[in-house]
Amino acid sequence: MDALKGKTAVITGASSGIGLAVARQMAEAGAWVGLVARSKAPLSRAAADIGGHAIPADVGTAAGVHAVATYVTELLGDAPDLVISAAGAFGLARLHEADPADFDRMIAANLRAPFLLIRAFLPAMLRRGHGHFIHLGSVAGRVAFPENGAYAASKFGLRGLHEVLLQEIRGTGVRATLVEPAATDTPLWDPIDPDARTDLPPRASMLRPEDVARAVAFAAAQPAGVLIPSIAVHAAG
Repeated sequence: MDALKGKTAVITGASSGIGLAVARQMAEAGAWVGLVARSKAPLSRAAADIGGHAIPADVGTAAGVHAVATYVTELLGDAPDLVISAAGAFGLARLHEADPADFDRMIAANLRAPFLLIRAFLPAMLRRGHGHFIHLGSVAGRVAFPENGAYAASKFGLRGLHEVLLQEIRGTGVRATLVEPAATDTPLWDPIDPDARTDLPPRASMLRPEDVARAVAFAAAQPAGVLIPSIAVHAAG
């Protein structure tokens, strides 16, 4: 991970779960880390714990992303080397029973936020000829599961967005990686309690956030001439 020393990274969803695990991994590797999340108190605690920089914002909104981009660019004097979209929303419901507000919530966190971050930071990355977007997708962006209508729509959409980005940045020096983990034991599962259901994997068999963070760090640490378009991460059991 020596390649990450001195790099600058902005990580969304960084107050808990995969985002926090990624932020910790980056900080331990010697990167400057900007942690972004909506929840101010948990975010401040997380940033203090790992030695990062707390940036409270809702990246599902254009105003939130504009505030993050303005603040980070002024603070660093440039766009960050790495923009890691780990903010996420999850829920389960059959399509005919799904709440439209839940659908909008998942689209905003899982798809709209990465799109807005690309718009905010890509122009500066293109001008200087380097930068790296890492998007946290999901196995649900490739495989359909019951009750995953809204979540699958957001993650299938993210994969499509990522594929278009790869085509548009070809030959520019800017890179993008989609990390697609299987079920991971994060607070997103708390309202659902998968251990109480036979149709969901138990939390003990899920990936840990640190497992996914290692895959993110691996992609981020590759030399400038190496592109890893996507990484699938599954539990070995």
